[in-house]
Amino acid sequence: MARIIVMPKLGLTMKNGKIIKWHKKENEEVKNGDKLFSIETDKLTNDVIADEDGVLLKIIEDEGKTVDCLKPVAIIGKAGEDISNLLGNAKTESPQEEKSNEKIEKPVEATAKTDEKIKISPVAKKMALENKIDYTKIKGTGPNGRIVLEDIERELENRKKIRMTPTAKVVAEELGLDAGSIDKKERIDKEDVLRLSANKAYDNLVHPVEKRIPMSTMRKVISERMTQSAFTAPTVNYTISVDMTKLNDIKEEISNDYKITYTDLIVKITSVLLLDFPLLNSTLIEDEIITRNYVNMGVAVALEEGLLVPVVKNSHIKSLKQISLEIKDLTYRAKTNQLTTDELENGTFTITNIGKFGIESFTPIINQPQSAILGINAIIDKPIVKNGQIIVLPIMNLSLTADHRTVDGAVAAMFLQELKKALENPFAKLVR
Repeated sequence: MARIIVMPKLGLTMKNGKIIKWHKKENEEVKNGDKLFSIETDKLTNDVIADEDGVLLKIIEDEGKTVDCLKPVAIIGKAGEDISNLLGNAKTESPQEEKSNEKIEKPVEATAKTDEKIKISPVAKKMALENKIDYTKIKGTGPNGRIVLEDIERELENRKKIRMTPTAKVVAEELGLDAGSIDKKERIDKEDVLRLSANKAYDNLVHPVEKRIPMSTMRKVISERMTQSAFTAPTVNYTISVDMTKLNDIKEEISNDYKITYTDLIVKITSVLLLDFPLLNSTLIEDEIITRNYVNMGVAVALEEGLLVPVVKNSHIKSLKQISLEIKDLTYRAKTNQLTTDELENGTFTITNIGKFGIESFTPIINQPQSAILGINAIIDKPIVKNGQIIVLPIMNLSLTADHRTVDGAVAAMFLQELKKALENPFAKLVR
């Protein structure tokens, strides 16, 4: 019996999802366990898996559409089954009905410099633009003189046969230029290539190009939440310098047994310390401050489209090795879109490390509804006066941002002071 497939709700906070790819076509057979479609939420990209055999009878929402959770997106049933009743319940028409079944879409018209209407298929136009081919000068061989894909491919082949001097070829490659765009019947020489380079440089100066890139779902949510955080919490920023000598020694010694990072060490030490500073680990809900006797540590992971913050649950009672292995696993799965929604929720404090970029101080933004976030900066060898002598020590700044509604300046300062002591004498916290 046919049934409606809906946009799944993958977490308590999920309101909708964007369909980014259908893995099956209409009237295609579907097996239990097959990928049906992929969705992009505010945090993740997930694959929706078919849970029974059947045929994809109808795609209700096409790729690129954002659909509310539990709203219909498709119908699966037996081949030839009547689904008119289900379609009525879905209260929508499939955008697939408007599409042609032909492999090549209807030709679109482009206006040439001579204002002559030129017919070119979309796939041919796409290839022409990608390869910087002026298709207005190509004679089409398709129906009614339409330019088709074969015409563009032929033009590319002709470019490969262009006669060039060896020097011109080398110069063109070094400058990243396509010498095929040089309109010259004779052999192309170095001066021709340099002239093309100069013309392009001039064009870039007098014809500046602006690109408009649509924000991804993740980028939109990051924008909204960062704005919300900035307007919600009156924040104060604190910085303190830490001598990393002893932590360096411990890191090198432990790394003989298994690979460990500074983030692993700081997560462990900070998680234990936060139990003594519950306000840094709290949440403000209306007129109540919620404190905890546990720590769920969020660890920021940088992706191309923004940050994800997977959470190490109960990090205060886990061993250093457990924390290290879990952070590595969460980081890998964050970068390969394999995290679950649960692994991104219920964090109580966040650590973000940008030290590898050489940054010495910054102001991290609180991950609402948490009350604080700790930024880890680069370790820099600096001359320090100690016992009346100038010595060079590995120094790292810690950057703390705290919500002043729940965390007074004195409390934040004491926390950083104690964290400095713990990092400079790390053994006591590491064995807890």
